[in-house]
Amino acid sequence: MANTIVGDKATSINRPRLLSLDFFRGFTVAAMILVNDPGDWGHIYWPLEHSKWNGCTPTDLVFPFFLFMVGVSIVYAMQAKKTDVAGHPKLMLSILRRTIIIVLLGICLPLIGDFQFTHLRFPGVLQRIGIVFGITAVLYIKTNTLTQITIAAVCLIGYYLLMTLVPVPGFGHANLNPETNLGAWVDRLIFTPNHLWGASKTWDPEGLLGTIPAIGTCLIGVLTGTWLKSDRLKTGSQIIRLTNAGALLAVAGLIWNTFFPINKSLWTSSFVLFTAGLAIIILAVSYWLIDVKGYRKLLPPFLAFGRNAIAAYVLADVIPAILSIIPVTDNGHQTNIWSYMYFHLLTPNFSPENASLISAIFTVIIIFIPVWILYRRNITVKI
Repeated sequence: MANTIVGDKATSINRPRLLSLDFFRGFTVAAMILVNDPGDWGHIYWPLEHSKWNGCTPTDLVFPFFLFMVGVSIVYAMQAKKTDVAGHPKLMLSILRRTIIIVLLGICLPLIGDFQFTHLRFPGVLQRIGIVFGITAVLYIKTNTLTQITIAAVCLIGYYLLMTLVPVPGFGHANLNPETNLGAWVDRLIFTPNHLWGASKTWDPEGLLGTIPAIGTCLIGVLTGTWLKSDRLKTGSQIIRLTNAGALLAVAGLIWNTFFPINKSLWTSSFVLFTAGLAIIILAVSYWLIDVKGYRKLLPPFLAFGRNAIAAYVLADVIPAILSIIPVTDNGHQTNIWSYMYFHLLTPNFSPENASLISAIFTVIIIFIPVWILYRRNITVKI
């Protein structure tokens, strides 16, 4: 995300790109679009579903992986600017601007085709990305590595103590249940039920308190990016050390899971360590194969998504929303072109699960077309 630029040629950026990061981010964004756009939410294969509550499916890995890569990208985009103290005020304004734009995009995109301000959701994926990016970028610019480690630890331990020790007003003892945990109470207090996730109205998977450990996810990405930029990863044994660090984090997350369950909706501290550990392992392996060994034949489609990640995510909201408001008459009943195609082309010819999956894949392909054109023209759209 920190690598994006508004309408500029990517060739204007002189710093070397980390192709493995672009690949990993692109794969993650494509996966995010796939799991967010099934043809039928009632018929989804289990790997493409979120956990009901505690636990972790492959889909639950997508968002933390993206936030982890936001942290890595911050280092690659801002390391040189960090040393230019005189330029910090201008840099802070740039960070603030990006934060506000991403948050506003997250709030306003759901209004396309449905201007229901009274039930407009305030928390959300882009909102969390924007806030976490802004806070983490400032922390990276203004603090050293030791301080960043300390802040990450405070975020995770502090959140654990908040969620497990602080009584919940109106419900009594601290608990981790969907509607009665401290985070859900805070969200209802601040946003009111009318502006929370529409499927629940009583809690939100991108709630306010969960942003605290999400900052920890991004800071681990910053620390990983700092390690990658340190020029220490020159041999296989050094990359193995990074892989081992990821394995240790994942194991620590599994241990913490025994008394603070891995939970994506709560973004628990165990979830942070487990998912960040897996992200480090995948990035380390990708770095070795792509940036060190030079295996790049299958990269372009993923690089296209990776270099315009936020643009791809926004298009995945905008294009289906536009198609869903184009009216079509079907046997005397009013529907939209998106539903018409789904129920006339897919559901008669495939099982419900396969029809839903094919629709999701079709959405990924639709979004791929504009991001591929941008990639071929060497353009990175910036916020």
